[in-house]
Amino acid sequence: MNWDDARIFLAIRRAGTLRGAAALLEVDQATAGRRLAALEAALGARLFLRTPGGYVPTPAGELAGAAAERMEQAADQLQRQMQGLDDKLCGVVRVATSDTMASFYVIPALRTLREAHPDIKVVLGTSTQVTNLTRREADIAVRTVKPTSPDLIARRLARRQIGVYASRDYLRRRGEPAMDAALKGHDVIRYDRPIGPLDGGRLGGVSTGNARVALEVNSGLMMLEAVRAGLGLGELAVLMAQDDPDLVRVWPERTERLDVWLVLHADLNRTARVRAVADAIIAAFKGED
Repeated sequence: MNWDDARIFLAIRRAGTLRGAAALLEVDQATAGRRLAALEAALGARLFLRTPGGYVPTPAGELAGAAAERMEQAADQLQRQMQGLDDKLCGVVRVATSDTMASFYVIPALRTLREAHPDIKVVLGTSTQVTNLTRREADIAVRTVKPTSPDLIARRLARRQIGVYASRDYLRRRGEPAMDAALKGHDVIRYDRPIGPLDGGRLGGVSTGNARVALEVNSGLMMLEAVRAGLGLGELAVLMAQDDPDLVRVWPERTERLDVWLVLHADLNRTARVRAVADAIIAAFKGED
């Protein structure tokens, strides 16, 4: 099995379409189709059923998938190990984090890094999705979920305090919510999926069962903007919200805590450029615990 063909095969298997696979690998759709045809010809087997809903693996495709994933793991391990021997403070480092942590911590860290090591180029991706470091979707991640993989190194950077906030305008219009009414008569803003231990059905540990959901967001910065705009009550990092004159902390005695982790693959821990970026991010979090 040719590795180039296997990469296309895996991308089609994950995306379910030629177009999706081509986008994942940044190739054109015709190339993806030719690579798949070449692989099927070489193996003498049909690997996918072409259905209206997308490409569905055949039994042969399932067997080929397991073999291709082993090839991918070996290729990724070799690349990481080769990078681990690199002692040059230059090259590309991919960092994945959320938009709030990028804004308040990572970007200031990168400014300091840039002054010290101008030949390091950082590719920064922001999302609430957990990035797969084992498959080299990023070299470093800053996130609120501690990894369980033994191949990953995790360092706790901080324990962020999370509080319930509302705008001054919202509280003038709606009044401060009572804790014993499940937020009856109030509007809430929540994330469209759980983030760490935060529960979409509660705010500050208080049930939102009687509240109206005014908005769902997938970004911490959008949560901040929505609360600031007076759309409802929402959970925000205290450090991010405490100095905002338009915001008021509701129930300040109630606090959730989220651990923030810096995560990288063990094979990259001694790569000079990766280590330099990691050290800059660690320094940006000092004093936040």
